[in-house]
Amino acid sequence: MLRLFSLLLAGMLVLAACTAPEYDNGSTGSSPTKVYRIRSGETSKIQFRMLDSVNSLRSASGAGPVQLNAQLNAAAATHSRDMSVQNRPWHFGSDGSSPIDRTARAGYTGRFLGENISETYETEIETLGAWMDQPGTRDVILDPTAVNMGFAWYQEKSGKIWWTMILGG
Repeated sequence: MLRLFSLLLAGMLVLAACTAPEYDNGSTGSSPTKVYRIRSGETSKIQFRMLDSVNSLRSASGAGPVQLNAQLNAAAATHSRDMSVQNRPWHFGSDGSSPIDRTARAGYTGRFLGENISETYETEIETLGAWMDQPGTRDVILDPTAVNMGFAWYQEKSGKIWWTMILGG
C-alpha cells in the first residue's frame, strides 16, 4: 500500500511541475537555499492543488474525499502566522491554545481530527510528500472519517513558509 502511495505521490509531483513554482536563491544572494515564493493572489490555486492531491491520496487508500472548509482554513491561517511569530513549529498557540481551541474559535462545529504543520522553504506538494512519509501525519491525511479540510500558510520575507493543514469530521 505504501508503494502505491509513493507512486501516486510521484505522479502528482510530476503534474505539479507543469505549473512551475517560482523559486529564487534567497534575497541576499548568499544563501544556497532554493526558496519557493508564493505570489499574492495564489491562495485558492494552492489550496485547490492541495485539496486535489489529498483527495487523490485518500481515494487510493479507500477513503472518501474531503472539501475545503472556510472555518478550518481560517484556523490554519491563524496558526501558521502564530508559529512564525513564535519562530517554532508546534501545535500550541502563543496564547496556550490547542488545535481544538483554535478550530472552535474559528466557528467550526464539526469534530477536530488532526493537524499537520511544517516549517520549510518547500512547495505545498513537497510538504504533502513529507507528511505522507511519516505515519502520524499520514494518518491525519488519510483518516477515513474526515470530510473537511483547512489548509493555509504564512510566508516570511525570508521565504520560509509555515504550513498548517487541519482535518475535521
